Formats: sequence, structure tokens, C-alpha cells
Amino acid sequence: MMLPALRRHALALALLLPAVPLASQAQTPTATDSVNIRRIYDEALARGQSYENLRYLTGQIGARLSGSPQAAQAVQWGQATLEKLGLDRVYLQEVMVPHWVRGKPEKATIRADKGKGVSLNVVALGGSVGTGGKLRAGVIEVQSLAELAALPEAQVKGKFVFFNRPMNPLYIETGQAYGEAGDQRRSGAVAAAKRGAVGALVRSLTLAQDDLPHTGTMSYQEGVAKVPAAALSTKGADELSQLLKADSNLSVELEMSCQTLPDVKSYNVIGEIKGTKYPEQIITVGGHLDSWDLGQGAHDDGTGCVQSMEALRLLKATGLLPERTVRAVLFMNEENGNRGGIKYAEIAKANKENHLAAMESDGGGFTPRGFNIDAAPAVVRKIEVWQPLFAPYGSGQFSQGHAGTDIGPLKGQVKALVGYDCDSQRYFDIHHTAADTFDKVNRRELELGGASMASLIYLLSKYGL
Repeated sequence: MMLPALRRHALALALLLPAVPLASQAQTPTATDSVNIRRIYDEALARGQSYENLRYLTGQIGARLSGSPQAAQAVQWGQATLEKLGLDRVYLQEVMVPHWVRGKPEKATIRADKGKGVSLNVVALGGSVGTGGKLRAGVIEVQSLAELAALPEAQVKGKFVFFNRPMNPLYIETGQAYGEAGDQRRSGAVAAAKRGAVGALVRSLTLAQDDLPHTGTMSYQEGVAKVPAAALSTKGADELSQLLKADSNLSVELEMSCQTLPDVKSYNVIGEIKGTKYPEQIITVGGHLDSWDLGQGAHDDGTGCVQSMEALRLLKATGLLPERTVRAVLFMNEENGNRGGIKYAEIAKANKENHLAAMESDGGGFTPRGFNIDAAPAVVRKIEVWQPLFAPYGSGQFSQGHAGTDIGPLKGQVKALVGYDCDSQRYFDIHHTAADTFDKVNRRELELGGASMASLIYLLSKYGL
């Protein structure tokens, strides 16, 4: 029996739903859809399990860098947690992953010819080589890779290149600022080595002004010397920049013991509900199980993992069993290689699987805003028809854009890649830092996100694309 409140909700939504041409009737939402989505949200808010699952993942296992014992523990936890949901199938998908270790805590000091040294808060960038003891050199500050390329080699050779371009605070979407500034972290060491530098120092990718350095992946290039790369906190970067203006001959002493070990066998963890009508059509939803090693990997990406598992639980708990097969995938190694996402796409292609859509949550567990869609314009329009159903929950912003790294390799095999989108204003304050911990996650925001994801999966499963 439909409760009075649900009747009113369904009627309100029916009035909001747009008139759609007959050719698009297959995707046109109904008042029943409104009621069913309300059921999903009610279940999530009253009995959601995302928050408690995250509490265990972060508190009992913690940081889960690929190749680490904690990553292996997380695989076991993910498999056991999915099995408790009573899904049709739960299995592991083998993948070889990088094994980089940080070693002893990093140390850095600004030194001048006279006076006391000034300590810098730094962390090694993921994948960096160590310094082989203490490495001391002068510093040349630049704002971009292009500025470095234009400098005479004599000004760079034998020094640290200090990349000090901040994230642009004028962008409303902080992810846009992060992506734009990220080239100096990803490619700074290679660019510096090509000019004869001994290392790279990179301003942390955050808009926050604090003393918390942010790690993240970097890469080397074959045939180019591997030099160490470290991230400075934003306050440390500002201090180094000011001291360089006063004394261009100062030096920095850096000590890092990180190293890359042989690859390690790991797994994607997969749970599946078979479709009741079209089991051959697959909808994937996932997050990445690995994390950086500094905090607990709560927002990045413990939240995405527990929301993906919760999406399947919500469909079962409400009796809205999907007409198309839905898979929850906990991907391994997004942070420093994306081996899990690549392997999943390779196996899907080899098995000639029919993937309808793939959804990812990897932007934190903050307040839902909507979804980013990477698909052909006609497919985007089909999905946009469902926007009014999400408006009452504050998650009705449907935009074309980047959907996610883990599901990216599926492009060309699926009709739509979908990224869960939430409020990003606080995300890069803690991203890739020791502050990415469970206490930064709000229960209600997290559970609302899982409900949003489950609701869109319900519609994709019912109507297809």
C-alpha cells in the first residue's frame, strides 16, 4: 500500500516530469519511479550500512597502498562484506600491481650560508626514487613546465626545480583547478631531469593554506634520469618562495628512503546481481579499494567503495531487483597505475561482455550534487530525462564531463560512463594527505550519495539506454 506521504511525493514529481516525445517513451519516468526512488532513499537514511562499513575499513585496516599487507586485507574484507549481502555471485579478479614503499619519514630543511636551518614539511610523491641519503642543492623556482623549458640549462643544472604554481582559486569546480595544476606533479621530475636538475619540489595540489603536504602519483620517462620528487605543503612552499627572494643562493637538504619493489599479485573484488530480464546487459558501479599511505583512505576512496556496495544492498532491500545485471567492483590500484581498471576492461572485452553503463564514485563522500556523464549526446539526453526525479534530493545536476579513472578504460565498450558528483569544495583540503580519515566523513552525506547512485542504477536497469 502506498503511504500518504509517498502519494503526495509521487504526485509532485509527476507534475514536474517533462512531456517527452513518443520516440523517447522508453526512458520517460513515471510516478511509480518517483515512489520507488523515495523507497531507496528511505532505506538508505533509516538503515544505511555505508557509514559502518567505512568505519571498519578505515579503522581496522586503514591506508591501503597497492602491494601492501593492508591492501590484501582490504580485498579479503571486500569479498566477505559483499558475500554477506547474499548476491548472486562474488568473486576476485587477479591483477598485478605496483609495489612502491615510502620508507622512513621524509625530512627537508632550507639552509643558507649563515643562520639556522628552516624545516619543511614534505612527502615523497608516489613512485619517486629515494635520495640515497641526504641530498643538498640550490633551488630554482618556476611556475610552469613551459617556464622551466625556457630557462638556460646553466640556471637549472645541479639544482632542485621548485614548481610553485598554485591551484586556480577562481574555478567553482575545484576538480578543474586540480587537473590544471597537476601537470607539475605528474611530469615535474622528468622535466627537471631533462634540464640537468637533481630533483623536483612541488607545491601541494590544494587550495588550503596549511602545513599538510599532499602526495600523489608521478612518473618517469624511459631514457631520462630518475630524480627524486617531493611535495611541499602550501605554507612551506610560500615560505621557501619568500626566502628565495631574499637569498637566491640558499639550498634545500632533502632525505627520502622510498623505493619501488617488484610487482605484487592483487585483486579487483566483484559482487553481482543477475538481471531479471536482460542478464546479458551489465551495469558496473565501483570505487577504488586502494589508497595512499598517509591517512586512512576515507574520502579517497573508501566512500566510493562502500557506496557502490550499498547501491546493490539498497536494490535488494527495497525489492527493486534490477532487470539488467548490476556489478559492484572494488578496483585495485587506481592511485598509482590504474591496473585494476585496465584489467577489468580487458577481461570484459575478451569475454565479449555487453556493458550498458559504468558508474564510479571517486570524488569523496560529500553532499550529493548529481552526475557527470561521458556519452554520445543522444545518450546524455536520454539520461537527462530523469533529472526531475533527483531534484527533490539535491542531486539533479546532470552534466557532461569526466566520469572516473577506474571506468575510463571501458570507454568504447559502454554506452555511458557516469561519475557520481558531490560537493567538491572541501575535498582537496584532505586529498592524498594524513588528514583523509574517517572523522572527516558525515554519515548523512555518505548515505545520501549511495541512495543517489542506487536510484540512477534502478533507472538504467529498468529503461536501458
